[in-house]
Amino acid sequence: MAENMSSPEDPCYRLLTDYANGFMVSQVVFAACELGVFDVLAEAPGPLAVAAVAAGVGASSHAMERLLDACVSLKLLQVEMRGGEAFYGNTEMSRIYLSRVSPTSQCNMLLYMAKTTYHCWGRLAQAVREGKNQYLQTFGVPADELFSAIYRSEGERVQFMQALRELWSVDGRSVLTAFDLSLFPLVCDLGGGAGALAEQCLCLYPGCHVTVFDLPEVVRTAKEHVSVPEEEHISFQEGDFFKDRLPEADLYILARILHDWADGRCSQLLERVYHSCKPGGGILVIESLLDEDRRGPLLTQLYSLNMLVQTEGQERTPSHYRALLSSAGFRDFQFKKTGLIYDAILARK
Repeated sequence: MAENMSSPEDPCYRLLTDYANGFMVSQVVFAACELGVFDVLAEAPGPLAVAAVAAGVGASSHAMERLLDACVSLKLLQVEMRGGEAFYGNTEMSRIYLSRVSPTSQCNMLLYMAKTTYHCWGRLAQAVREGKNQYLQTFGVPADELFSAIYRSEGERVQFMQALRELWSVDGRSVLTAFDLSLFPLVCDLGGGAGALAEQCLCLYPGCHVTVFDLPEVVRTAKEHVSVPEEEHISFQEGDFFKDRLPEADLYILARILHDWADGRCSQLLERVYHSCKPGGGILVIESLLDEDRRGPLLTQLYSLNMLVQTEGQERTPSHYRALLSSAGFRDFQFKKTGLIYDAILARK
């Protein structure tokens, strides 16, 4: 029995092999995005041979063939044979999410993961030993001020902001329609970056006005390097939400904010939001929620480990967020799982 269980046909062994090689799959996706494979194929009038793809991205033909074939097996590309030669084209997945010309392209998010997240994860074991993020050990950048580390260069800041724009192009609608937000005409998106979520909010609730509140360097970078929405109903205000006076609003949105911070800092921020919020106003927290027993979803568990290696925070259960919000004074706690990556919590003052 023991001999049979250790054979290559054993499903446990195969699953372990899949887990161990998972990083190779990630790197295939990252490399194809970085090289621009999906963009060359999107611009072509039809499927391309290996040599044409390699020439289009400035790569070795024999190496490119291996990458393209791996992409076919991963359903990122499709292939057809003509006279014994392979011709490659994008699949629906790559057309929608991996080609830069697509409005729902995720290329910047993938490249951010490749250049930053992936390297931090190489020190996961050390992060578990130390219980803290790995920016200093990975990039030589002190993480005493978290966002000075996260935004460790202008290029990194631009990449991250563009990545968030891509994220909300896919997930924004589901979290903003989880509750009827038309009751809140004046909205403040705290840490709203380049205004991607604000733009989605305005499309869904055209009667609202959204103030995007973020660090001065973030607002400056957004206006200089990222396509910010030019709408009279969207404005930008510079400030630090832990220190500076918050804009008055009926609804405060905290999207992917609280998961960056430990409970103490979350409570500090939520108390500040509560005091600034109009009576009867609300707070919309957008995060990936853990199940109450913390046994899933797996993706959220992985995101919580990512918070360990990259931030000071964690992903939380609905009851954990309820406790944080109620201790700050908020009431009428509601949450909805969207079935997508990010979920929504609404509480009122």
